[in-house]
Amino acid sequence: TWKAGDRLFRPGGIIGNDIDWKYHDESFERWATGTTGIPFVDANMRELNRTGYMSNRGRQNVASMLSQSLKLDWRMGAAYFESRLVDYDVASNWGNWAYNSRVGNDPRARYFNIVKQAKRYDENGEYVRYWLPALEDVPDKFVHEPHRMSHEQQKRYGCVLGADYPKPVVDLDKTYERIRNERD
Repeated sequence: TWKAGDRLFRPGGIIGNDIDWKYHDESFERWATGTTGIPFVDANMRELNRTGYMSNRGRQNVASMLSQSLKLDWRMGAAYFESRLVDYDVASNWGNWAYNSRVGNDPRARYFNIVKQAKRYDENGEYVRYWLPALEDVPDKFVHEPHRMSHEQQKRYGCVLGADYPKPVVDLDKTYERIRNERD
């Protein structure tokens, strides 16, 4: 932070990466309140909002969601974390956000496959179910992707999207495809 100075706080970050950031209030609000319809992101954001804490793995995934999937200005996320984290540190927070948003010291088109991460670090969905009671009765195979359930399955498991739990704010499959194409 000392070396980068105020470049760390610019839209293009330390490396001046010219990204066309969006400023969509509804998308940001859904991200901030943990209502994106992406369970691993929602659980982490709800934990942050209730406790002031979030794991490093969670921080990386929610940052990737905001900047890579929603394409919202990464500084909105960094500022939000600044207002919420109990263990807030300027250099760590802004540096990590820049890094996860392709404007930090690593200019690669870095992104986190959120569902893959969720299945790896919360295999049975215990963490997600703790913070998202609407997913309590959803089978393990759907807990990280409830949008893959048929409408009949949603009714059977008491988790109708759009009523009991939000529909996804973004199609992650299309996001991953777009990011892969950007990297090539």
